[in-house]
Amino acid sequence: MLLVAVTFFTVHQWNQKEEKTLAEKNQQLENKNEKLVTENDRLKSTNDYLKGQPVETSEKNGYHTWPAIEKKAEQLVKDSGGEFKKSWAMYLVRESKRYEIDPSLVYELLKVETGGTFDPELVGPETKYGHAYGMSQFMKNTAPWIADMADLPYEDELLFDPYYSMQLSLVYLDFLKSKYENWDEALTAYHRGMGGLEQYKEENGHAESWYAEEIQEKADTHTTVAIAK
Repeated sequence: MLLVAVTFFTVHQWNQKEEKTLAEKNQQLENKNEKLVTENDRLKSTNDYLKGQPVETSEKNGYHTWPAIEKKAEQLVKDSGGEFKKSWAMYLVRESKRYEIDPSLVYELLKVETGGTFDPELVGPETKYGHAYGMSQFMKNTAPWIADMADLPYEDELLFDPYYSMQLSLVYLDFLKSKYENWDEALTAYHRGMGGLEQYKEENGHAESWYAEEIQEKADTHTTVAIAK
């Protein structure tokens, strides 16, 4: 009788162990499947974005466009109290035109991301996803994908290059604006990630985060000041 009891207990323990192992494997498969679904959605979105890009971009002669670019750049430098270098501002204004994005909006995004320092070597606080780096605060799990979409090389050190960082932010913003077709969702996705955007909308019923609202409101003040002058 004792032998039967011991045998039963051993078999029961083994079955419990097997059930636990199977449950863990199932959870791993579910997690892997979720990652594959997310990656597939991202690849589809990237493909849709790239197919929508014009093959060539025609621009006016630089003699006509450069004075306006320089004037706008000087406004950004002045607003930053000199923290945002003029060469950075010139680059940002010039590249923003290529993507038809208001440079003031990108500038305000950089201001929020860096706490007004515009420090190209900034390392953000540690999160469960890692740190964010550079002026545009990209994480290492997102930056390579954006760099590939932008047809740019990728190395971790490049995230500290202000021009590279701004270029990634422009490409990512252009992608997000193309995907969501409004700045509330695009900017909230930039800040929280695309998955974080969906969670935010589920919890709040809209995408008007403080981040999106602050950047757009501050960007609008640049336009108001320019018109007033």
